[in-house]
Amino acid sequence: MVRILKLTLICLLIAAAGYGLYHYKLVIYGLGQLRGQLNIIYHAKPVEEYLSDPGYPDSLKKKLEFIQDVRTYATDSLGLKNSKNYTTLYDQQGKPALWVITACLPYELTAYEWEFPFLGKVSYKGYFHKEAGLPEVEQLREKGYDVDYHPTGGWSTLGWFSDPILSNMLRKNEGQLAELIIHELSHATLFLPGSVDYNENFATFIGEQGALRYLKHRFGERSPEYLRYQYEQEDEARFGAYMLQSSQQLDSIYREVLPAKAPQSRQRIKTEAIRAIIQNISNLNLHFP
Repeated sequence: MVRILKLTLICLLIAAAGYGLYHYKLVIYGLGQLRGQLNIIYHAKPVEEYLSDPGYPDSLKKKLEFIQDVRTYATDSLGLKNSKNYTTLYDQQGKPALWVITACLPYELTAYEWEFPFLGKVSYKGYFHKEAGLPEVEQLREKGYDVDYHPTGGWSTLGWFSDPILSNMLRKNEGQLAELIIHELSHATLFLPGSVDYNENFATFIGEQGALRYLKHRFGERSPEYLRYQYEQEDEARFGAYMLQSSQQLDSIYREVLPAKAPQSRQRIKTEAIRAIIQNISNLNLHFP
């Protein structure tokens, strides 16, 4: 029995070493992400410390208390997973905590996908330090992809760690903050590997509807907080419909117009089409332009 266990352990170690050598870039990336996440967790402090600190601004204390109330509502009334998420605060000192890469082919509205163990295929990739992701951004651009590299306001570790409140979150108003917290708690409650669209649609629906219910519960239907969030939702729906329509028009240009054009003309036509889409946003009559 002991010999069998030793052989099994040796085989597992060989398999792990082989996987590490074959996927060394992925392993290095994973270790970097783990180090970044642990650094944030290590430097995050319990919310109670900030609430008891006489030097911490009262306006931010109210936001922290608000988040704790949202957490309670999300678990007690919405049935989301009860956890230690958002019981600590990480001070970003005004800097982004996470940067995300997205990419697509230059004349196709098809997202570039990364594949990760347990998560499956994902159409974005994050870095805790901007400089760490720049080489990959350049590699994708050299391969001809259109690339965007931007900071994000929040993320979920899907229950692997206790997610802290990020100090930049406290800049959001009540409706935005409630939606963000409920959205991320939804990810921690249910996440299907390899199903990016389903996961985001699920968390978005729960986040938006949960925020509406919470604001109604706490402030009332006629309150400024509830009405403002409703107006923001109307703006988001109007903007989303416009972007969907615009993406369909752009896709038609990619598939039907550009193939017949000379290569040197394609980028100009594409740039003009995107510029027109951006300029027409001002005609949407949004509540909050």
